Amino acid sequence: MPKLGAGLTAAKVRAAKPGRWTDRDGLILYVRSPGARFWLLRYSHGGQRREAGLGRAGEGPGDVTLAEARRKAAEMRRQIKNGVDPLVARDAEAARQKAEAQQAAAVAVTFRDVAELYIGAHEAAWRNPKHRAQWRNTLATYAFPLFGDLPVGRVGTGHLMACLEPLWVAKPETASRVRGRIESVLDYATTRGWRAGENPARWRGHLANLLPARGKVARVEHHAALPWREMGAFMVALRERETGSVAALALTFTILTAARSGEVLGARWGEIDLAEAGWAVPGGRMKAGREHRVPLSGAALAVLRQAAALRSGKDADGFVFPGQRPGKGLSVMALAMVLRRMGRPELTVHGFRSAFRDWCAEATNFDRDTCEAALAHTIGNKVEAAYRRGDLFDKRRRLMEAWAVFCAAPTAAAGDVTPIRAAG
Repeated sequence: MPKLGAGLTAAKVRAAKPGRWTDRDGLILYVRSPGARFWLLRYSHGGQRREAGLGRAGEGPGDVTLAEARRKAAEMRRQIKNGVDPLVARDAEAARQKAEAQQAAAVAVTFRDVAELYIGAHEAAWRNPKHRAQWRNTLATYAFPLFGDLPVGRVGTGHLMACLEPLWVAKPETASRVRGRIESVLDYATTRGWRAGENPARWRGHLANLLPARGKVARVEHHAALPWREMGAFMVALRERETGSVAALALTFTILTAARSGEVLGARWGEIDLAEAGWAVPGGRMKAGREHRVPLSGAALAVLRQAAALRSGKDADGFVFPGQRPGKGLSVMALAMVLRRMGRPELTVHGFRSAFRDWCAEATNFDRDTCEAALAHTIGNKVEAAYRRGDLFDKRRRLMEAWAVFCAAPTAAAGDVTPIRAAG
């Protein structure tokens, strides 16, 4: 290997041309090009020859001078003499510093920070705007005041109990949802490396030992539903009380189609096929996430004709039931207000689906699959679902026509109900 005298000097380092130039005791100046000059230490450890980099050679900011290179080389030789491989020691130190930096970063990440990151990463998959709002609102109301600004790695069982215990009996449904959301946020933090260990919001095998099961503290409250025998009288009152109201037309259409309110309120004219008497609800508005075809009875088509007469503008794909604000549909509160004006605030819009299902079971002979398909319920049995190809559309058309006839008729006395036979 070329040498410049008995050792290097600062002047020789500056003048060195490409190549390897030795100093002493294994210290080498490696010149790859005039602008790429590095210090190396060649040594042996455990019978193997190795080279360790000592930095960029030079006299500028961040560079290593000849004197500094000699000092670093001397320190490494002391390590070798003590049986330590300098490269192994350097890697271990780098790993320690990285771990300390990660730990410091984790301390700076709060539960509130992680919750916002989790929501931002997942809300695009949450089709329901109300669901997205509830995620933020429930955490802001019940979790953030207690541990929102706490490092996410320090959130523990005590914090969870302080949050959930006051709610568990008073608002069991809310408490259960808050617990599940906190669990998801903490799992996200663990995956990102901001916390370690068990999730304190886990129910099975953890909080289940500290809190009673939801079924033990509160009954499941179903949506208030109109008894199915009263549908005829209700529909008469709806027509008389709310003549010409867009909200009343939307409620009537919701009842006649047995659809969910969100599906109806988001309905656009482009989804309606008047000639085929059908309505194709896109998967994005369906709870199951796939398109649902709805057969339209004569009564439902009559509602659409009334809604079409109220249309303003020329938007071919506008909302079937538009709200007061341009380009916006009705809100679910508009349907609830119809019920309040009718003096029936105890009823819920969703409850009319229950009335329809009760009528199917108690007053008709339509098979269960047809009735469930009319409600767009998914098949719980995965094997059965795999073999089901059709959507029973023709059978459902007959069912919905029978429902429309029943809703238009005076309410029958309890002993006068004659089951409607399913044709075909």
